[in-house]
Amino acid sequence: MGYLQGFDDCESAEEAVRELREARGKFGPFKNEHEGYAVLLEEVDELWDEIKKNQAKRNRGAIRREAIQVAAMALRFVEDLCRVA
Repeated sequence: MGYLQGFDDCESAEEAVRELREARGKFGPFKNEHEGYAVLLEEVDELWDEIKKNQAKRNRGAIRREAIQVAAMALRFVEDLCRVA
């Protein structure tokens, strides 16, 4: 089953999958749930940091990039640690 089955031209899902593949290439799979949670939380914190900026200084592109990274790490968590036998 492909990663994007059912998303029909969803650019953000494609970006998240690219980010997922890049992270896996650099770091390999998560070793355990604690590591996965820590990485995911770090990405959520980075997203929150962008959101908290003064509205005049907020960068939609930066917010989008952080949200894509959150999505990618959530997928990585599920793929690496939540496989059902």
